Amino acid sequence: MKARLLLLGALPLAALLVLPAQANTAAPAAKADPAKGQAISAQICGACHTADGSRGVPANPILAGQHPEYLVKQLQEFKAGKRNNPVMKGFASTLSDDDMRNVAAFYAGKTAKPGFAKDKDLVSLGERIYRGGINDRMVPACAGCHSPNGAGIPAQYPRLAGQHGDYLEAQMVAFRGGARANSAQMSAIAAKLTDREIKAVSDYIAGLR
Repeated sequence: MKARLLLLGALPLAALLVLPAQANTAAPAAKADPAKGQAISAQICGACHTADGSRGVPANPILAGQHPEYLVKQLQEFKAGKRNNPVMKGFASTLSDDDMRNVAAFYAGKTAKPGFAKDKDLVSLGERIYRGGINDRMVPACAGCHSPNGAGIPAQYPRLAGQHGDYLEAQMVAFRGGARANSAQMSAIAAKLTDREIKAVSDYIAGLR
């Protein structure tokens, strides 16, 4: 300690004045700007996800009302190649971290329109899996992470309520087969589900409100 004080005493006054600033040089992240995000959506995202991220083509996810932290995470993983999708990687690669936060804030501020289940024969099976899991195969209830009404948990688990059933089914199949590998938890769960069970829970979630 004495040696440190002697060393500081030997420094010019100007050098001492800048020491506190050097101790913390990391700039805080800029606050997300939904208006800038809207501009990005209009230029890049809207063709596939619609202008407000609502109900577009069933093969593409609904983004309206999704947790911004989740959207940023997915964009970063598309850009890094951790989530494999050549189209999304191309778009995400053009975005900075600030761009991602801005566009995520824009979509998160929108309200998704209600969805609906298409297969009445499978809805009851989907509901049982979503709310109670499958005990004999140790499949946990979807509601445990995504909440009973499908709202999800911000920064951890995405909102699912009203999402396109076709998109959900495709993602579950991708998790099961390894084509999507950015969630070990979902890969393990999907690996225990049959095609019929995946279709059932996806269709049930599509009608959640």
